[in-house]
Amino acid sequence: MRISITARHVKVPEELRARARDLLSRLARIASRPHDGQVIFSENHGVPAAEVRLHTVRGKILVGMSDGADHRSALDKAVARVRRQLDKPAGKTGRARARAVQRASE
Repeated sequence: MRISITARHVKVPEELRARARDLLSRLARIASRPHDGQVIFSENHGVPAAEVRLHTVRGKILVGMSDGADHRSALDKAVARVRRQLDKPAGKTGRARARAVQRASE
């Protein structure tokens, strides 16, 4: 999987870049055939922010964005959001899932 790390108008230490690569490679083990991952570090009005994008099979893109006290905590929160998206069951969503569960219980 190809991993790219971008810092927009901020300096990111090499240790944080290594952590981002490590966390993205962990997500890649869970995802279904990932082929590209991006981590973007930035600052929104002085508040450190991180965005994680994971491109998987059939053009599906999982995105997690977060702010934090520092870039490391923002990265951890963004990775947790992508992880939550990966843990969701695939298939029917919302009302269709509720109807399917209701029919199965009848």
